[in-house]
Amino acid sequence: MGIFLAIIALVAWGLGDFLIQKSTRRTKRWPIGLLNIVLNRSGEKFSKWIVLFYITCAGAIVLTPFIFAKIQLLSWLDVGLLTLVSVVILIAALLEFQALKIGKLSVVEPAFALEIPVTALLAGFLLQEKLNSNQIFLIAVLIIGIFLVSVKDLTNLKKVIWEKGAGLAAVATLTMGAVNFLVGFSSRQTDPLMTNWFLNVFVAVVSFIYLIKHGQAANTFSYLKENTKLILNTCLFDNLAWIAFAFSMTQIPIAIATGISESYIILAVGLGFVFNKEKLRKHQITGLVVAVIAAVILAMMVAK
Repeated sequence: MGIFLAIIALVAWGLGDFLIQKSTRRTKRWPIGLLNIVLNRSGEKFSKWIVLFYITCAGAIVLTPFIFAKIQLLSWLDVGLLTLVSVVILIAALLEFQALKIGKLSVVEPAFALEIPVTALLAGFLLQEKLNSNQIFLIAVLIIGIFLVSVKDLTNLKKVIWEKGAGLAAVATLTMGAVNFLVGFSSRQTDPLMTNWFLNVFVAVVSFIYLIKHGQAANTFSYLKENTKLILNTCLFDNLAWIAFAFSMTQIPIAIATGISESYIILAVGLGFVFNKEKLRKHQITGLVVAVIAAVILAMMVAK
């Protein structure tokens, strides 16, 4: 069941990232009022906050009936742990959304594969889930592949030109690796649904306050009105992925759940090629193939 849930997370995350990219790029420039025009407060600038608000708000609403009776059972230690996870996931989500917004799926997604070694290293250090020499070798190969995909031009390495979004994706990966571990740990300490509900409530409240503070209330509601079907599908797949992922980590080791689910990069990259008509240079295609193969082998190795 744990492996089955990780596979559900794989499919849902692949579709979710594709839809998140479309969602963050869909927001129009809606200056509302003279003050917003002067300050250039537009929906385009705040699109990642708007999308993040709707995803987490939907998750909080849907999960509330299932965890309402358990809220009073949370200890202060549980609340502290969940708050820590919420802060880290907020930072990671903003970085990831921005990377998806400005970068190519075929470039950004392979970088996200670094979540596998980051999560595995944390699990190994804190939970004694050890890595063998073959896994370490594959991690090194994965990093090389991601470097090749992320660099536009290899002719002059003294002046490296990075693909747009590659740097953000790398930083997002470090934080998301920590999130994967913390979500797994907190799901074991409390409950998978409780963990997801708390994260959603925290991020939704922070996002809403941020949008209101920056005069984006009208833009936020206009976005939903103009993109109802897109945002509903985005909310569905992203929340489904996190719930399935959290449950899988309560039944199988965190490193195994992460290794299997992170293979969603193959699906996301495929969607980028087919629907976005993304083009890469020869060395980037080579890096993509290397990164994907390394990620898949690592996932299969971890799952054994």
